[in-house]
Amino acid sequence: MACGFAAALLVAGCRQDMHDQPKFKPYAKSDFYADQRSARPLVDGTVARGHLHDDTLLYTGKAEGKPAEVFPFEITAAVMDRGRERFDIYCSPCHGRAGVGDGMIVRRGYRRPPTFHQDRLRQAAPGYVFDVITNGFGAMPDYAGQVPVPDRWAIVAYVKALQRSQQATVADVPAADRARLEAGDKR
Repeated sequence: MACGFAAALLVAGCRQDMHDQPKFKPYAKSDFYADQRSARPLVDGTVARGHLHDDTLLYTGKAEGKPAEVFPFEITAAVMDRGRERFDIYCSPCHGRAGVGDGMIVRRGYRRPPTFHQDRLRQAAPGYVFDVITNGFGAMPDYAGQVPVPDRWAIVAYVKALQRSQQATVADVPAADRARLEAGDKR
């Protein structure tokens, strides 16, 4: 019986699976290749697929190394609607719906973010706002993992519209709508 138990124990300890297979450890020395590197260089002419991100303006918000003053695509009503929707989900808990920094999280004791309506942020380039959403700033975490690139730009467009809305005058209203406004039409 003791011999049978010892044989079973010996066989159980001799498993050969993925724990014990031949493999290269990253950046470890390898005698297999002449240059003794386990990490192999890319083959000449290799082109990345799926994550190339060669549009610097779109993916970084920068043009010539500075925050971009322009958007990488046309801002339409659909983009603004998407921006408002994403802003309400990701930004308003801290920044509030109007962007003044009075969101629900702040009311519960978290640090108050700056208002979007101060001159420094009102004059900031769209690329700067995109960079802050992407990489975070101060107490604000980065949102690159949660918010896709096109949605970040839509949020930037909506933030710029919020900023403009707080500085609007009657002269900014189109003439046809201004007449209705002055007549008291609430449509």
